[in-house]
Amino acid sequence: MAELGSTLNGQHQSTQHQATQHQATHPPLTANGRPAATRLPSVLIATRHGESTANVEFQLAEAAGALSVPISSRDADIPLSMHGRQQAQALGRWWAALPSPDRPRSVWCSPYVRTAETARIALAQAAGLGAVPVSLAVRYDERLRDRELGILEMLPKAAIEAKYPEEAARRRKMGELYYRPPGGESWTDVALRVRSVLRDVCEEEAGRPVLLVAHDCTVLMLRYALDRLTEERLIGLGPVHNCSTSLWRTQDGRLRPAHWNDTAHLTHKD
Repeated sequence: MAELGSTLNGQHQSTQHQATQHQATHPPLTANGRPAATRLPSVLIATRHGESTANVEFQLAEAAGALSVPISSRDADIPLSMHGRQQAQALGRWWAALPSPDRPRSVWCSPYVRTAETARIALAQAAGLGAVPVSLAVRYDERLRDRELGILEMLPKAAIEAKYPEEAARRRKMGELYYRPPGGESWTDVALRVRSVLRDVCEEEAGRPVLLVAHDCTVLMLRYALDRLTEERLIGLGPVHNCSTSLWRTQDGRLRPAHWNDTAHLTHKD
């Protein structure tokens, strides 16, 4: 498990506030003059979708040094592989086995096919075990979608080097956090929309456990925002595993990390 970093205090800190930290600040007060409680979910769980058919094709392409992958659909329409569906079932069993106070009764999900399938399969598994209502709704939010890669979309590494050598060189120079491919997004662009959806989650799911079903980059940016990571520590985390679980728990007005990128439930044998 990667080392966990500092935690978010539950409130967005603006640039102006950072510039005036030396001035005395006070938390908002209730009508009776007492400090207002920070609005946060009791537990926040994030997972990446299960293995997709594109994940499989890219692994094969990278191993062979291929210049293309046999995918003609939009990125948003890529489904889970058979193994990915099995991973989603394992995620549902993990969900059902959580202590009742930690068991999500609310799901926010990227609208992409592979994330929607992951949420649907995991929910059906958890509901089948009697852990959550069968009628539990999934809320789809486009801000949780995968990073958009523009002209680099669906290109293996060898193809990027061959077709866009200047972009490959610029990517190495800029680093993944700040590199924005033409027509696409940098990690920091994704972080902006992740911070936006976090504000809504904190407001609408205050006091409740919630599950976010998203993608590698969006889960990374969630960790980056909540734990205020440096670029160096972020890059050192490595990829988010398919159907891994990362959990933050509200304590003393903060979302504190409990575990990160855990996959033990995917290898557990009954």
